[in-house]
Formats: sequence, C-alpha cells, structure tokens
Amino acid sequence: MNTLKKLKAMDVSKIAAAIEADAGQALPGLRESLAEAKSGAALQVHTPAEIVARRRGRPTGSVALVVKEPVKMRLDADVLTALRASGDGWQTRVNEMLRASLTLAGRLPSKG
Repeated sequence: MNTLKKLKAMDVSKIAAAIEADAGQALPGLRESLAEAKSGAALQVHTPAEIVARRRGRPTGSVALVVKEPVKMRLDADVLTALRASGDGWQTRVNEMLRASLTLAGRLPSKG
C-alpha cells in the first residue's frame, strides 16, 4: 500500500488517542494536523513558477507580524526542566500559558 493510500485509510481519532496516550497529555491541534495530512494537503505539488516566486525566510504580507521581545527571567530548576521536557516549541507554549492565565485574570482581552 502506498503512502497516500495509507494516509487516506488512517483513523484520525484512533491515532490521535494513541499519540496523546504516549505523550501523557492532550496535544492542541493534533487532530487538525492529522486530518490535514489525511486530506493530502501536505502533499501539494508546486509548479516551477510557485517555487521560483518563493523567497528566503518567512513569508510576508499574508502573515500577521508578531513582535516578540526577548526577556531574561529566572525560573526554578524543576519548572524549567519540566517545560523543556515538553519538547520543541516549549517557549511558545509558555507564552500561550501566560496569555491564558492573564486572560482569565482579566489582564488581557480574550482573542477571537
């Protein structure tokens, strides 16, 4: 069975449940990513003109500019170890956790 047929045949809920069981936690966006892979959106073929039109670096125009400021902060060693153990993107997840906490406390407006 080729890769595309395997993707089309996969049970997104079953695979997501297995991945989350292995991770020991719910993973935001996992089911959407698996559904995108199943639909074949990740396998899009690009024309030579589209490839030439691409620029190095991040896309401009359609992507909202997010300005983030580097900060230096001190965290307890066990907290930092737990955050880093969550894998790549841990700093982005810390930002999301802080945003959610501040939104719940009424310190930031809710998005969406």
